[in-house]
Amino acid sequence: MIPSPDRAHRAVTWGLVSFLVVVVAAIVGAVVGPAFPAPLLPRPTPSVSTPPWLAPPSSDAPLAGATPLTGTAPEPVPASVGKQLDSLLVSDGGSFSGEVADGLTGQTLYSRAGNEPVAPASNLKLLTAAAVLTTLGPDAVLQTRVERGSTPGSVVLVAGGDVFLGAGESQPGQVVGHAGLATLARETAAALGPVHGQLSVQLDTSLFTGAPINPAWDPEDVEAGQIAPIAPIALNIARTQPGDSGPRPADPAMAAGTAFRDALAAALGPGADVADGVSLAPAAKGAQQLASVASSPVADQLAYTLQESDNYAAETLARLAAAASGREASIAGARAVLEATAQHILGTTAGLQLDDASGLAISDRISPADLVTLMRAMTTGDDARLRSALDGLPIAGLSGTLAKRYPPSSPGAGFVRAKTGTLNTVIGLTGYVVDSDGRLLVFSFVGNGLTPGSPANAAAVDAAASALAGCGCR
Repeated sequence: MIPSPDRAHRAVTWGLVSFLVVVVAAIVGAVVGPAFPAPLLPRPTPSVSTPPWLAPPSSDAPLAGATPLTGTAPEPVPASVGKQLDSLLVSDGGSFSGEVADGLTGQTLYSRAGNEPVAPASNLKLLTAAAVLTTLGPDAVLQTRVERGSTPGSVVLVAGGDVFLGAGESQPGQVVGHAGLATLARETAAALGPVHGQLSVQLDTSLFTGAPINPAWDPEDVEAGQIAPIAPIALNIARTQPGDSGPRPADPAMAAGTAFRDALAAALGPGADVADGVSLAPAAKGAQQLASVASSPVADQLAYTLQESDNYAAETLARLAAAASGREASIAGARAVLEATAQHILGTTAGLQLDDASGLAISDRISPADLVTLMRAMTTGDDARLRSALDGLPIAGLSGTLAKRYPPSSPGAGFVRAKTGTLNTVIGLTGYVVDSDGRLLVFSFVGNGLTPGSPANAAAVDAAASALAGCGCR
C-alpha cells in the first residue's frame, strides 16, 4: 500500500534516521577491498574509534508512520512488485528499463531489460565514487603546495588535484573553499620574508596528463558549462563563484594560478615587485616547500559531487583515483581504474562502455542490474569504505538534485535516497529505500531515447521509487 501524505510529511527526520539504521545493519564481517596500490596522496591514519555515523540512533524514531529497518521483515513478492512498477514506468518516447533487488539477500524482485546496457547519464558517478573510495580512500586529503622555483626569484604553485579551492582564506567548515588561496599566499609570504627584486609565479599542472577535453563530450555541453577543460587545480570546482551555473572558465588552472599570484602580491605588500602573469613550469625535484593547504577529506568532496551531480568534480576525482592506483591521471587512466573497480565489485566488465567518469558522454553504457549491484555493495557490502558514498545521495524532496522533486504529498518524499541522471534523452534514478514493512530495497530505473524536456519521464521514475517506499507488495 502506498503510504499516506501524512507519512511523507513526517519523513524529513526519518529519512536521516533510516540511513543511520541502514548503515549499522549493513556492516558485516571484515573490510575487504581491491588490491590497488597505496594512494599517492597523504591521508591521516584512520582512528580505531567508531565514527559517529556508524553509531546506532540514541532513541527510537519519533514517527508513527515510519517502520524501522529489520532483516526479518517479509520480502516483497516479485509479481506484486512488477504489477506496481509496470503501471508507473510509462515513458514519453523511448523506453524504461529497471531492476529492483532485496538489499539483504540480493534476490531480484523486478527486472525490465535489467541486464541490457543503457546510457546511464550521471548514474555512472556511482561507479566513479566506488573507484575513488577504494583507491584514494574516504579520508585522503589533497595538498596544494608552493615551492621555490628552479630559477632565481620564482615560486611554483604545485597543483595537487584540489578543484574545490576558494580564492579567499581557508574555511575549515566548508567543502568548497575548505582550502583558500589567500591563506596559501599569506603563508608563502611569511616563509619568503623580505623579497628583493622581482618575484615571478609559476604553475605546475603536471599531475594530470593528456587531453583536458574528452572527445566523447558534446561541444555544446562544454559551451553551456556542463564541463570545462580538466585540470588538477581550480577555484570553486571551475566556477567563477561557488554555486554559479552557466559557462565555466576557459582555463580553470590558469584562473586559479592568477588568483594566487594576486593574493601573493597583496600578502607581500605594496613594496614587493611581483611580475604580472603566471607561466607554466614543473616544480624542481627536491625543491623547498614554502607553504601548503589541504582540502576537506575526499569523502566530503565526493558527497558534494553526488549531491550536486557536478561533472567537473567527478572527472577530476576519477583522474586522482587513476593516479592513486598507479595509472596515468588521464582520460585513459580514469577509464582503466573504473573498469578495474567494476571488475572487482561486479565481477565483470561485460557490456560496459566507459567513455568518461561523469556520465556526460551519451556513449557510456552500463546496465541497471550493474547499478543495483553497485548500490547493494554500498549499502550492505563488506567494504565499509563504500558506505561513504551514501552520504552524497540526494534525499527525495529535501536535498541535492532531488530537492525540487517529490513534493511533500509524495509518499517517497524524505524516504527515497538516490542518484539522479539527466541528459537530453536520458533519465535515471538509482538508490535505495526502506519499504513500509522495514525491508531494504535497492533499485535502478533508466529511460533512454526519451522525449527531451518531458516532465513525465522524471515523474515516472520518481513514482516508481515512491511505490517501493510504500510497498509491502505481497
